[in-house]
Amino acid sequence: MIGVESGDRSLAPMRDELIGRLIEARVASRLGARDATLWGPEAEAEARIRLDWVVATAEAEAIIAEVEALRAELQSRGIDRVVLCGMGGSSLAPEVICQRYAVALEVLDSTHPTQVARALHGALERTVVVVASKSGGTIETRSHLLAFEAAYRNAGLDPAAHIVIVTDPGSPLDDGSSAKGYRVFRANPNVGGRFSALTAFGLVPSGLAGANVRELVAEAAAVREQLIADIPSNPALQLTSAIICGLPERYAIVLHECENEPAGISAWIEQLVAESTGKNGQGVLPVAISEHSPEAHQTSAPASSLVINLEWLLEGGKDLSDRELEDFEVLVYAPLGAQLLLWEFATAMLGHCMGVDPFNQPDVESAKVAARKLLDAPRTSESVLGELSDMPRTSVVVADHVVRALNADDALAHAVPQNIAELQAALEASIPSGGYLAIQAYLDRSDEEVSRHLVALRDVLADRLGVPVTLGWGPRFLHSTGQLHKGGPALGVFLQLLDSPAADLPIAASEMTFGQLISAQAAGDRNVLAAHGRPVIALRMRDAHAIASLL
Repeated sequence: MIGVESGDRSLAPMRDELIGRLIEARVASRLGARDATLWGPEAEAEARIRLDWVVATAEAEAIIAEVEALRAELQSRGIDRVVLCGMGGSSLAPEVICQRYAVALEVLDSTHPTQVARALHGALERTVVVVASKSGGTIETRSHLLAFEAAYRNAGLDPAAHIVIVTDPGSPLDDGSSAKGYRVFRANPNVGGRFSALTAFGLVPSGLAGANVRELVAEAAAVREQLIADIPSNPALQLTSAIICGLPERYAIVLHECENEPAGISAWIEQLVAESTGKNGQGVLPVAISEHSPEAHQTSAPASSLVINLEWLLEGGKDLSDRELEDFEVLVYAPLGAQLLLWEFATAMLGHCMGVDPFNQPDVESAKVAARKLLDAPRTSESVLGELSDMPRTSVVVADHVVRALNADDALAHAVPQNIAELQAALEASIPSGGYLAIQAYLDRSDEEVSRHLVALRDVLADRLGVPVTLGWGPRFLHSTGQLHKGGPALGVFLQLLDSPAADLPIAASEMTFGQLISAQAAGDRNVLAAHGRPVIALRMRDAHAIASLL
């Protein structure tokens, strides 16, 4: 059972007209046939090597069989803890799949030293580490691999018996891992990372953790023919038209996971839609919320927002016949496997309608380059000391888009927001008409108390500011929504939150520490945002739990 329903009946003629045009252009069937011309001549070369996700379900059986065999082998050796090191699509899809099946998967998609240390201090003798990177050169994932290799050797364990690699064939990670004797799963190279949920990147870690990936793939395969059909009832055409027609300016969609549903799919949709559409000054801004967020209980939404309610239809489905939708609401219902494929098709169709290439990410690399410049600069450089110094710092603020560091005894320290009212005032002065706020938390995501404080902060600001407010964990959002922040509409204001970890952690076989790396990543993104004219307010706290004092 899969479907899309829109609450605003006044838009029905517009939606029908758009669906008619998409049917006439045979967008669904051409997408099913992997037609690389759907997004224009400039995108054709990239699209030609990024469309095998439309046939991923047909390729899944061989992968699943290998995963099942490896899981049995690991269990026979007493290995039952699965840690996934991956960024963006390499971590978000397995995370939501494992949440759906209620199986344990520890995701390490951060360079925060406390979070990395927590992952390393688990029971290594019963731990398998899945290192997933399409390019094989992702700095976060390579740093995680170095850390776990050293940890296994220090514990007297053979890394080759505990490390599994998922990467594209021929990548640097593929070549190096094979030489070390690691088990390597080579993914289909003609699939982009954020469209890889039903490929080896989604199936290997999820299957090793115990998720029923056979059922997941079957759910997707069951709806594929509907999604490639040029007919009005095609759910992908309906979802695309609901978003395009519901957002004349193609701006924000609020992703609401309905009550009692396992959480997580909204974060996966967020990175898929934001990174695929956020370029050339355009973009759909996804805002992931929970059942308890203010947007879930208001009778209206910000003028720039469309609320999309997500139902997974677990346990045999639900009766949705009496569901009443407001004009600003859309309901998408399907089991998880079908939801994953539906959103991939709809996102590709959004790119077609908006005239953007959904498979490239031209602005993602800019923050990486800026971070590398900071890390590669001489250690005595004033700029490096300014960005990476460990001395206590109350705040880093932006005035006229120029970043300045303020030490605790600086005469301007009084400008630092001391409570939610002062922070609200600073943000209101910066957010343009019709704009949005993006909270960027370079903090320990595995600290549940910090997570609760951040969600509460997001909810309070969303309620008080009346604009779309997103919450992204750094540096993982750099591999997803970071593309929209820089390449999308110039409507965002950015609130960076950093802390000063009690202990740093060296990166094995490197002169860097994880604390230096995450500081450089935050500074690099801050500098690029400022260069794009995006206002940034950055607060560095001695302790992340100080967020509670703002509320």
